[in-house]
Amino acid sequence: MKLIPVAYLASYLLSLLGNSIAGVALPLIVLQVTGSVLGTGIVAGATAVPAVLAGLLMGVVIDRINRRTSSVVTDLVSAGAIAALPLIDMFSGLSLGWFILFGIIGSLGDVPGMTARETLLPAVVRHSGVAAERLIGLREALGAVALLVGPAAAGTLMVLFDGATVLWITAATSLAAALLTLLIPHRVGSVVTTDGAAATVTGTGWAQLRDGWRVLFRSPFLTVTTVLSFASVIVLTGMQGLILPVYFTLVERPGMLGFVLTALAAGTLVGGTLYATVGVRGRRRVWFLAGLSGSTLGFGLVAALSSVWWVFGGAFVVGLSSGLFGGIVGVLMIERIPEQMRGRIMGTQNAMVTAAPAVGIGSAAVLTEYAGVRVAAVVLACGWLVALGPGLFARSLRTLEPEPAAGDGERVVVGGA
Repeated sequence: MKLIPVAYLASYLLSLLGNSIAGVALPLIVLQVTGSVLGTGIVAGATAVPAVLAGLLMGVVIDRINRRTSSVVTDLVSAGAIAALPLIDMFSGLSLGWFILFGIIGSLGDVPGMTARETLLPAVVRHSGVAAERLIGLREALGAVALLVGPAAAGTLMVLFDGATVLWITAATSLAAALLTLLIPHRVGSVVTTDGAAATVTGTGWAQLRDGWRVLFRSPFLTVTTVLSFASVIVLTGMQGLILPVYFTLVERPGMLGFVLTALAAGTLVGGTLYATVGVRGRRRVWFLAGLSGSTLGFGLVAALSSVWWVFGGAFVVGLSSGLFGGIVGVLMIERIPEQMRGRIMGTQNAMVTAAPAVGIGSAAVLTEYAGVRVAAVVLACGWLVALGPGLFARSLRTLEPEPAAGDGERVVVGGA
């Protein structure tokens, strides 16, 4: 494989791995330093809202500048925010306020960084000659690797080293991701129109953001796929973040929760690898339906809460289907989102996905409190069925094969309005 896709995938893995380690280690470090469970929750809550807002607003910036540059800058922001904490600890000591401040600064790099890396992907496909199916399948598989390795690495690091050292290591992964992205030629990240000319951006930032939202929400294809992704994250995080912890506590096997997450990641790894290997074969509609039907089966198995082993099996099926669904939707996004609006559209999608866990866990908590864990699990699964209907029957998703003429990606999106 050529340098460009290798550098892109390695950068993607390290960035996601750093976020995965920080997601586990940082709350533990906050708890160690402050001794306050409430403080740990405050840090998490304070960083969530800026992350969503940054995802919504920074898409305009990403559409204005070189995509490689935006990816490097966001990784450097994440690295700097993490590295600042041990530095401050060396000179004045950490407090809850410092964690909140740099948590907010770091969140400004997380969702925009995800968007910047996704907007760079079509250019990587064009300049590398690697099939989009293979590249996106490998990306899904590497995401699963980060999900598998990250929490275990965080736990191991917290045992072997003090909190400051763990923070330095976490910052180093984001820094390494930025350096690897620099191996991609600057020209690859240039924002171009469908005919290859340099894109020009006019109008105020708010007008550009509004234009992106107009294209997103007036396109039946983009609207339905965005709703499917949003609903999937709501159900998955509701199950993972509250339903399953409560269930395993009730059956007196709380330690089994980690194995469910492993089964989920293993399924995603298999699904992503499968799509990378054979995704170019067969009709896209078949792959799409396989992802949707598999997710439905997996969520149903988990929601039944019939036994620990059925939950494991359901989690694996959900992961497998997510790998397939993420692969095919990623390919379609490359083809059907206008290049010059990619940052705004994907930024909005990523912001919605970032907000989805709060919706899922909050809904699951209310349902569990007033109706019980089994009812809550069934209601969440039924929520997925509501989103599934448009996914199965929407006219915009009946024909998913590539357009015969080059440059039709923009026409398909705008024409769906």
